[in-house]
Amino acid sequence: MTTPDTTPTDDLSIEVEHFDSPDAQRLRAAQRLEIDRAYGQDTEPGEKPTADSIAVFFLARDADGTPLGCGGLRIVQDGITEIKRMYVRPESRGAGVSTAILRRLEEAALDLGSPALVLETGTEQKPAIGFYEREGFSRIANFGPYVGAELSVCYSKVL
Repeated sequence: MTTPDTTPTDDLSIEVEHFDSPDAQRLRAAQRLEIDRAYGQDTEPGEKPTADSIAVFFLARDADGTPLGCGGLRIVQDGITEIKRMYVRPESRGAGVSTAILRRLEEAALDLGSPALVLETGTEQKPAIGFYEREGFSRIANFGPYVGAELSVCYSKVL
């Protein structure tokens, strides 16, 4: 049993990283494998994020520089930012990494002038759903490319 991911670790750094850096690519590939295993295939609707479409991307590292997790923001309609590719390695979950990344994403969204954050996750990603709900996100109707996507669940948080 893992503990809720609520208290950021002291030896964690979260810095801007290029979306296509080697460490960012490895973390995103690990996330993709995990999601594909859960659903049996790539089920992400809409346009996949790229270095050109992501406004800012962060990597969380431990004191030794080991990449633990990542997350980025894509600007969508009316300046609202969408969380994309938020991921924490399984062995680093429950240690506050997700919460720390989310806080940094919230700060970055405010810096971008965003009034709210939105996100999409999948119906089978129960820990992610629980995490976002604990962090004050509210379920919303599927938006944009997720409208009609039966495996998608969307959330929003006013900043």
